[in-house]
Amino acid sequence: MSSETEILKSLFEAAVAAADPQRCLPPFLDRVFATPVAGRVVVLGAGKASGAMAKAVEDYMSAKQPDRAYSGLVVTRYEHALPCRHIEIVEAAHPVPDESGRAAAMRILEMAEGLGPDDLALCLISGGGSALLTAPAAGLDFEEKQALNGALLKSGATIHEMNCVRKHLSAIKGGRLAAAAAPARLVTLAISDVPGDDLDVIASGPTVPDPTTLADAVAIIEKYGIEVPAKVRALLDDPENETPKAGDPAFERTETHLVAAPQRSLEAAAEVALAAGVTPLVLGDAIEGESREVAKMHAAIAAQVARHGQPLGAPAVLLSGGETTVTVRGSGRGGRNAEFLLSLLVTLQERMTDCRERISAIACDTDGIDGTEDNAGCVMTGEIHARLAGGLDDPKPYLANNDGYSFFDKASGLVKTGPTLTNVNDFRAILIR
Repeated sequence: MSSETEILKSLFEAAVAAADPQRCLPPFLDRVFATPVAGRVVVLGAGKASGAMAKAVEDYMSAKQPDRAYSGLVVTRYEHALPCRHIEIVEAAHPVPDESGRAAAMRILEMAEGLGPDDLALCLISGGGSALLTAPAAGLDFEEKQALNGALLKSGATIHEMNCVRKHLSAIKGGRLAAAAAPARLVTLAISDVPGDDLDVIASGPTVPDPTTLADAVAIIEKYGIEVPAKVRALLDDPENETPKAGDPAFERTETHLVAAPQRSLEAAAEVALAAGVTPLVLGDAIEGESREVAKMHAAIAAQVARHGQPLGAPAVLLSGGETTVTVRGSGRGGRNAEFLLSLLVTLQERMTDCRERISAIACDTDGIDGTEDNAGCVMTGEIHARLAGGLDDPKPYLANNDGYSFFDKASGLVKTGPTLTNVNDFRAILIR
């Protein structure tokens, strides 16, 4: 086999490449334009991948629809834009919204409201759209929305729970963009970054029916003990603020296509592993839970492979995706992938002394940014255990302080890719030699 690090990084690169908009959008655009458009074509969107998706649309139109006039606006994260001629790209803050995102969301809403029955709204949606497409509900201050978003991020709430609350405090999420665009034909192309690929959760589902309720949002806030201003509670208690549901006329002329998803990326990584002579086992594409606890489960399965050849023999690699959470109790640096890998290391150190040197791993966010840091994630080889015995800092205090970034920085284990311009959530690979 090649080096552990080379194999692990090649698996991550394959997962990211499988979700490249230039690769996955064109077949769906063929379907979209198979139906003639009598009126205007307006491209709208939001998310970490929306800039790259817009560029893929422009390249497609140049090659396949050169005489078609179109325009549009998408909002993406800072440093995620690509040069486009017809579609305006606005950059904004993520994960806590800023004024740039709010202004772009309001413009997108206005553009949708101006469409007629002969027009086509092509919506490009990807992970990160919840924070980027921020248009507070009437009567809610933008600063209050920012504060609540920050509190949700630190609470340990799942992405499904966070987006439920966001939808019910928004003028554009939870199907409200579709309501604004009616009666135009609306086609959504989505890249999934959520466990289960729930269309109503990706970017808080601006173009699809919302199955959650105001009561669900209130229950989530109470579950995590989040203090909210009186304005927020009043909005959540007002039945007039409920989101549109299935069967609403707003969705009569809508269709949604999932163009990239975590499972497809895991399958791409599995193919690369097989080519390298390593047997892959996909544990799941929708794994959730506290990062450090999920890591313990992964460590136990890796040890079973190393010790007993079950459920498969080495060399093998365990692949998984999804979105874990971190309940922040310390003051350290790092996202959920650094937290996962640090917990994996601590578990191997404490409980798998007989086989830990045969186990290595990578944990990265496919968007290239783990949390709010400058790394995609981290990589850990079996050699690190010898380095710990030779003077490398004890990882346990770092884990207690939610400081995975600092530990792996010292251990030369940070993985830095820069923005990948796509997003199918977390990618984890554990290699057993």
